[in-house]
Amino acid sequence: MSPDAGSGEISPTTIRCNCGHRVVRKDVIQTGLYLSVLGPSYVYVRYRCGRCRRVGEKLVEQESWDPAVLHPARRRGEDADIQRFEEMGEITPEEIIDFHYGLERLGAADRQGEVERA
Repeated sequence: MSPDAGSGEISPTTIRCNCGHRVVRKDVIQTGLYLSVLGPSYVYVRYRCGRCRRVGEKLVEQESWDPAVLHPARRRGEDADIQRFEEMGEITPEEIIDFHYGLERLGAADRQGEVERA
């Protein structure tokens, strides 16, 4: 049993499409609130799946609703990538020129290969 299994905390509900894709903020078309006097209130989420493009909707109990579930999950490697890119610094004009000449050399080699094949 996990340490917080009996703590009474409600884990946030993850919204998934029928195809299994996790719904994130950019997929959401509309949200609304269904208030109920007698029973629990619900949050209505209408979305278009980012993978299969189907439109779907989900009702989530307001007590277990956390808007943070619509934020994409951060990947572990993402922090390392961000740090690595920050350490690289800005791209210099000299690097841009070198890249340009490198592309020209690739294009010339490709054109030469076409001539040899002909």
